[in-house]
Amino acid sequence: MTTILLVDDHLLFREGLRGIIEHWDDFEVVREASNGQEALEAVRKLLPDLVLMDITMPEMDGLEATRRIVREFPSTHVVMLTVSEEQEDLFEAIKVGAQGYVLKDMPSRRLHDLLRGIIRGESALSGAVATKILAEFSEKVNPRVRAGTVDLDPLSERERETLALLSEGLTNREIAEKMILSENTVKKHVKNILQKLHVNNRVQAAMYAKEKGIFRE
Repeated sequence: MTTILLVDDHLLFREGLRGIIEHWDDFEVVREASNGQEALEAVRKLLPDLVLMDITMPEMDGLEATRRIVREFPSTHVVMLTVSEEQEDLFEAIKVGAQGYVLKDMPSRRLHDLLRGIIRGESALSGAVATKILAEFSEKVNPRVRAGTVDLDPLSERERETLALLSEGLTNREIAEKMILSENTVKKHVKNILQKLHVNNRVQAAMYAKEKGIFRE
C-alpha cells in the first residue's frame, strides 16, 4: 500500500481528494497538511511514499516545501497538484525536485494512473504540462541530440510509436493500452529508446521527439 500525504490550504479540496483516494485499493492517505511547514513536519514523522503538494499556500509555499523534502528525504516522491499553468511555477517545481506536475482539473482515473507511474519510476505530467516543458526546453537537451549526432534511424517502428506516445505525457500503462502490448514490453521499448538516443530520461526523449517532429497527429 502506497502512503500519501495531501498538502493543500483548501479543506474542501483535501476532503474531496481524500474521498476519491479512499476508493483506490493501492493508495492510502495517512495525513493532510494545510501548508508547506506542516507538510515538512508530517514527512519527518510519517515518511510517506508520496506527497501531493499544492503550490500557493500560507507560511511556506509548496515549492519551498518540496525543495526541503527532496533534500532531506530523496526517496519520497513529490507531485505538484495545482491549478497553476504558469511556466515559472512549472519549471521551478521541476528545478526543486518534484517528480510530477499535474493540474487539478485532471480526471481522477488519469491521476490514479499517473501516480502509479510515479511509484514505478516514471514522471507524471499532464499532456498540457508536457507540451509546455517541451516547448521551453527543446534547445536544452543532451548535447549529442542538439548537435544532430543522434537520429531516429536506430529505433524500430514500435519504438518510434512508443516515443510519440511518451511525448504526449502518457504513462507506460496507457501506452500499452493504445499499442495493445503488455506493460513490460513498453518498459523495454522505453529503455531501448533512452539507450539508442543517448538521453537520460523520458523528458529528454520527449524533447528530442519534438525536435524531430514525430508527435502523433
